[in-house]
Amino acid sequence: MIVPNSEIPAIPEKNSEQEFARQSLPAELFWNHNLALLRSHYPELAHQIENSNCCHFEHHWRLEQTPSGNPTLFYRENNTAPEISIHSRRDPVREGQRQAEAALTEAMEKNKTNDKNGIIILLGFGLGYMAEVLAQHNSSLIIVERHKDLFTLALKSRNLERLISPGKAMFVLSSEPAAIHAALAFAETQKPLVIKNRALTGLTAEDESWYTDVERRINTWASKDEINAATLQRFGKRWTKNLAANMEGVLKFPGVKNLENILHHTDIPVFLAAAGPSLNNIEKHMKEIHSRCLTIAVDTSLRCLLKNGVEPDFIVSVDPQYWNALHLHRLEAPNTTLIAESAVYPSVLRNSAFMRVFFCQSLFPLGRFIEDRTDPKGILCAGGSVATTAWDFARFLGPSDVWIAGLDLAFPDYRTHYKGALFEENSHAVSKRFSPIETLSVRTLENGIPFMAASARGGKVLTDKRLSLYAAWFEHHIEQANVTNRSLSSDGLAIHGLVPAEHEYSTERTKVSEGSPLEKLLSLPERRKEINRLLTGLFSRIDAQFNHSSEKENRTSRYSDALTDLVRGLEEIRDRAGEAVSVAKNIPVQHRNNIQENEKILKKLDKTNAAIAASPVKAAAGFLFPPISELEKELQETDPFKQHLEFSRLFYQHLSESIDFTLRFIKKPINNGKKVVY
Repeated sequence: MIVPNSEIPAIPEKNSEQEFARQSLPAELFWNHNLALLRSHYPELAHQIENSNCCHFEHHWRLEQTPSGNPTLFYRENNTAPEISIHSRRDPVREGQRQAEAALTEAMEKNKTNDKNGIIILLGFGLGYMAEVLAQHNSSLIIVERHKDLFTLALKSRNLERLISPGKAMFVLSSEPAAIHAALAFAETQKPLVIKNRALTGLTAEDESWYTDVERRINTWASKDEINAATLQRFGKRWTKNLAANMEGVLKFPGVKNLENILHHTDIPVFLAAAGPSLNNIEKHMKEIHSRCLTIAVDTSLRCLLKNGVEPDFIVSVDPQYWNALHLHRLEAPNTTLIAESAVYPSVLRNSAFMRVFFCQSLFPLGRFIEDRTDPKGILCAGGSVATTAWDFARFLGPSDVWIAGLDLAFPDYRTHYKGALFEENSHAVSKRFSPIETLSVRTLENGIPFMAASARGGKVLTDKRLSLYAAWFEHHIEQANVTNRSLSSDGLAIHGLVPAEHEYSTERTKVSEGSPLEKLLSLPERRKEINRLLTGLFSRIDAQFNHSSEKENRTSRYSDALTDLVRGLEEIRDRAGEAVSVAKNIPVQHRNNIQENEKILKKLDKTNAAIAASPVKAAAGFLFPPISELEKELQETDPFKQHLEFSRLFYQHLSESIDFTLRFIKKPINNGKKVVY
């Protein structure tokens, strides 16, 4: 029986901090006390605990009082299996203290950090002894426990108020490893320290596999900043060049905000064609699918759709690289609308093969500065792959169902893309006798750090670190989206929240197995005429408003002002950075050990920092700036003050150089006297 809050017996006060925990009190008293705390501080978790059927699991576990007065825990898989001790048989509190401190030290050494105050993720809860110690030292603790009923047993066994106090911990109690993504979303950009309660993470083969999957997802998520930094270092200058070349697209092209929820009051489904190997499974049915769905393709899959006689309603392209632009080279889809980001390779926007173009919000501060002041375009999420943006665009339209093909995020049968993709054609073109296409394919697979992971059909499939990061992105966003996502293939990676295919297609690709997802999709009524009418009317209304003479005139004025403010702001920061370089560099020898002179120098640098921090263009100015860790590698001074000056000089010098690069391309239209005409 669960006692209401007002009827909970008062907990006796004790002088010793561990007195209450040591009492052999009835389970009901611990349960009521802990549950009341949960209701107060974690109401949703309390609701889940109260309404879950946890009793079926408890026969595996046995509680026993230790000589220290605190309970310990034993696990037995079945009647014939040996009993396994989870905590100390004598003093589990002291053991928890020792294990937590040792594990924390080990995790810090592994992450090469001295920061104990970052985010800690504890895998395996037990009765909470390690968790309590970690919560005392750290205010950002995420507790991951596979068995919700084990957490319930802990609530019945001891006083957990030190752990359930507000702000002490976040609890992830789920049978799905993907549940960790919701907690990681609160971690922002911090790389967490992962600590294992080894008695629980390796308790059974199933537990070991489950916690290994969770740890892999955490590591994949944590690596995103390293990947983003490496990507920026590699492509940052290309993005800047593209943005400068495409800047006037802010004037010419309306934003996707005009397309939000256009399907919300209809039951028209969306078909999304990604470019994975399984796209070949349904290509013979693309015309039938197109007649029933609003169709969206990624740029890499357009070739396959056109080959099968389908011009998608929308195509999404956001990759800035030249090689990606080749996917659209010499392809014509005059009835297709292009959804693009302003940093795409310029030839993509100059391509007249599409009916019209819509911009989504720029992913980069340089583009956003102009857009926000001229014509905000509307946000589409990005997860590093065009498929992530295309899916978010599909969700953005407001359908109830999204049918997806080719979203494998894996290498089924060691294939990287659908047959006929540009990647495959290029590989055939460059293959030689001693470097055949098979060798090129193996190199492609090896470059991404491949590993085996759970397949959508069950079993394992080959994927890599990059693709698993995309999978984590999809799992997190699918969970939050108010739309049903249905996969048309089970060849790829298992993605939590993506309804998998129940049956395989027959070996003859032109046939459909009875009861397959494709059969369900093809059984839907044809909607093509209705879709065309909807889009025609929508585009007509958007054109009338966006291209109205007064709106064009106002937008042009706003654009001109924004571009002027951007250039002026960048020049001001560049000039201040140049002055700071001189301050840090040209110090008279007689002043280097003069405390008063040193303070004056530091005040000058602080004044520069404050001015840059207050600048509205600071994000655009620092876009090409290298990671701080790279600057620190260049330091040679050992004296703290001299080292600070050396770092400041390098910092402002790199900042000045990156701004000069940006201005060189932004100012070209201005210097050439080019007028804004569209």
